[in-house]
Amino acid sequence: MENKYINSAIIGGKNITASYSENGELLRLMFPAPEYKQFIDKFRTGVKINDSAIIYLEKDINNNYDQYYTENTNVLNTEIENLYFRLKIKQIDFAMTKKSILVKRYIFENNNSIDLKINFLIHSKLITNIDDMFGGEFKDNVLTQYNHEYRMSIFSKEPALSHQLNNTENNIYSGIIQDKDYIGMSPDSSISYDLGTLKPGEKKELDIFVLLKKVSEIENEEQIKKEIESIRKTDVKKEQEQTEKYWKKYVKDHLPDNFIQDENNRNKKINKILARSILLFPLLLNQETGGISSAVEVDENMTKCGKYSYCWPRDAVFITKALDKLKMTKETEKFYKNFCKNTQSDNGMWEQRFYTDGRLAPCWGYQIDETASVIFGVYEHYKETKDEKFIKDTLKMCEKGTKFLFKYLDNILQLKDEKDIVKKEIEETYHTENRNKLPVSYDLWEMNEGIHLYSLSAIYAALKSMLEIYKIVKPQYEEKNRLKLESINKVEVKINVYIEEIKKYVSKNMCEEQTKILHRNIKDNLADISVMGSVIPFNMFAPQEKKILNTVEKVNLTLRTYTGGYLRFEGDHYMGGKNPWPIATCWMAMYYRKIKDYKKERECIDFIINSANVHGLLGEQVDNQTMQPNWVVGLGWSHAMFILAIVEK
Repeated sequence: MENKYINSAIIGGKNITASYSENGELLRLMFPAPEYKQFIDKFRTGVKINDSAIIYLEKDINNNYDQYYTENTNVLNTEIENLYFRLKIKQIDFAMTKKSILVKRYIFENNNSIDLKINFLIHSKLITNIDDMFGGEFKDNVLTQYNHEYRMSIFSKEPALSHQLNNTENNIYSGIIQDKDYIGMSPDSSISYDLGTLKPGEKKELDIFVLLKKVSEIENEEQIKKEIESIRKTDVKKEQEQTEKYWKKYVKDHLPDNFIQDENNRNKKINKILARSILLFPLLLNQETGGISSAVEVDENMTKCGKYSYCWPRDAVFITKALDKLKMTKETEKFYKNFCKNTQSDNGMWEQRFYTDGRLAPCWGYQIDETASVIFGVYEHYKETKDEKFIKDTLKMCEKGTKFLFKYLDNILQLKDEKDIVKKEIEETYHTENRNKLPVSYDLWEMNEGIHLYSLSAIYAALKSMLEIYKIVKPQYEEKNRLKLESINKVEVKINVYIEEIKKYVSKNMCEEQTKILHRNIKDNLADISVMGSVIPFNMFAPQEKKILNTVEKVNLTLRTYTGGYLRFEGDHYMGGKNPWPIATCWMAMYYRKIKDYKKERECIDFIINSANVHGLLGEQVDNQTMQPNWVVGLGWSHAMFILAIVEK
């Protein structure tokens, strides 16, 4: 599979998420979840004009491009003008909201003074391997590519001119495809349509449907045939209008209460990112399980990273806080009550990352802040909704998680009762202590193992949240279940001890005595934006404590770039390590808002809004030279932090 690192635009609908290049090439097509399955290796479209070879719509030296969304929708428009033939093509892409269908509309306009005979070609190559092999079939003017579990059908209302099921890549450059076979073994197939001759000034339209199905949902061939014939009768213009109406209403319904309607240039940029965030989040959600993908994948071949299209509980907790601010509280509730419940390990922890359907994804370590974040997030959601039933429904889950946090803290704070000398000697003899010891936790950035300030701050906040959760549920046990009440009281005492001990541990091991500067871990004193987590969102320290003010000064001296954005941490080497991160910069914006330094807060927000792409999508990182996202465009965590930075008070 080719490396396709930049998703410039993202759309989606019912169980479909799709991404595009800045020139309108379909890069990825996910179904039935936002991260699995990804079908597309190549999906390229082109025209053969008169006697020319193929002119690819997404890449030709004579093409000019203009791409934009229909305002406040997930309908993507790409205008392509071939200057040599003076042919203008408007490509409109959208996913239906009620059916798993991607619609690709094409409007061709001849701006030349001569007739243009046009054939339109689609080259579709799907990702395949020995255990997931795709073949092709052409029947009833439908190109279907299928494997054991899925099928993708490409068709139009118009009859096809020709097709090719095997090794299209060898000859499609000529603009001529032909195949005698109706069925083949290759994942590399193509289909063409004859648009006839366009007179000067004439327009013609062609609508292409891409239907995705699970094979298990198809009873027989007659069923799928009837479904395709029904789709062919679709009034595509009306369907587009309904899709646009759906998304515009979706944006309107989810604007935050303190939405700024004053449309000066700066606010326009803010509102553009705000609207695009509202439109992006549902495309990252697994509607069945509540799982949240961190992004649309950018590196399937893992040439630069360990892949992104998974659900990290920690990242998702930030996203759910943003969802709550955008009145998407049902989506947040589903994440905790469904996804988190089903992914919690027997010992109470959450692993590093999962597929959005709840299955364990490939991991490379364990992170204690994943577990702490979920407990913290449960109470944060309650603060937004005041829904006591939600707290009761998630209580056992949070209690299991809290017990795991106790176990982790026992390992690092050494709070175990050592009065029983005989027992201690036996444990040392048989090394039971070592057998029970947890593996070392990774930090927030998953690059360093050890004991970390961010992780301890997350645990501190989780334990504080657990105390508040107990305040909510305790009254129900006062008369009906005294044993449960006594158990809660004992846990509360233990929590208060741990809260106090965490702060003592941090003061002793993670705060430089002379300079009063916080360290990110117990191994080094490198500046790291994650130390801000001890203030926001975890509130272990007040924002104007001396140690925080000194730490912020160090952060500004070492991590702030000349463009106004912030690096993750000193000595970062990921993707070159020289790129500021919107996440880090939003963190500082929230801090400055907290201390009412509105000038510096504004500078941070200005960096964010000036580094979004043309559609309002934020990246994981920003190129200081171009001020454009240069890695993982449309990162859910970046958008969540932006929402929290402009909405939270």
